[in-house]
Amino acid sequence: MKELKPLYLAAAAIAMPFTAHAGVTIDTIKQRGELNCGVSTGTSIGKSTLDDQGNWTGFEADFCRAVAAAVLGDGTKVNFVPLEFKNAFASLQSSSVDMLARSATWTFSRDNDLAFEWAGVYLYDGQGFLVSKDSGIAEAAQLSGASICVTSGTTTELNLADYFRANGLEYTPITVSSPDQSTANLEAGRCDAYTNEVGGLASYRLGLSEPDNYVILPDIISKEPLGPVVRQDDPQFEDVVEWTLYALIIGEELGITQANAVEMAETASKPEVKRLLGSEGGFGAMMGVENDWAVNVISAVGNYEELFERTLGSKSKANVERGRNKLWSEGGLLYAPRCAEPCQPWPRR
Repeated sequence: MKELKPLYLAAAAIAMPFTAHAGVTIDTIKQRGELNCGVSTGTSIGKSTLDDQGNWTGFEADFCRAVAAAVLGDGTKVNFVPLEFKNAFASLQSSSVDMLARSATWTFSRDNDLAFEWAGVYLYDGQGFLVSKDSGIAEAAQLSGASICVTSGTTTELNLADYFRANGLEYTPITVSSPDQSTANLEAGRCDAYTNEVGGLASYRLGLSEPDNYVILPDIISKEPLGPVVRQDDPQFEDVVEWTLYALIIGEELGITQANAVEMAETASKPEVKRLLGSEGGFGAMMGVENDWAVNVISAVGNYEELFERTLGSKSKANVERGRNKLWSEGGLLYAPRCAEPCQPWPRR
């Protein structure tokens, strides 16, 4: 028998059915029976906070549940690990948590130097300023000479310095280790303004004793792409987290909701819906999870619109404008790859 040429071997590989085995992180989560998800310390209303019954609520808490639903088939199987920002990345590096969902900005140095991966962007935000109405400050240019509260060791601190230097303005930074300290300082008059992502400011403003006495300035001084963070050592788990986000976005595009996801998996005729919801295509098996992973995700937390509006948007206390976080087809930045049949089942990277 003649030796097979490389071309024939490649053709044979293309013809073979492809099913991925679960990666190390996915296996660990399944054996443990829950996802260890790093979130904020519980004071970020609308993102990750504790309600009156001690349950974690908010956009990022629910994203943890969505990932748990994708991997384990059950969105309740999450161990929420509250982390100060200064400890968050170290906790991920040491595998104390499987992923972070706590408003971490995607930057070059974090992506490369810290060896992390951002599995997409689930919130497009920008840095702004929170001030008291009594201050009379109406725009950032009026902050020249002001004292400004900022969390140390963050991109927020760097953006603040860059903005004031670029505009020839003077300021005094009041650096602390947590947003809670910043808001306490702002209320006590120890700083003239507090700077953070606008979504975060809307959240922390609600925690003030008299939130109506404070206003977020209209100026946006940075780009803040926020998303779930994983380690670089397991690209398959990264894929699961990334496609969990995409499933939420595609779900909104295709009209798949928390209420109808199970029914649509059984009755839908549109090919992309059938592939996403596991009726055909075997897409879950390609990631090492069940083929109905997306049904479980959307059934657990809803599609992106439902998730955003319930936790941060019009149906929430935060009442944040959706803005950039609208679908691309509605003038926003949310865009997901298609859930389409692969041309060829190349081996995983």
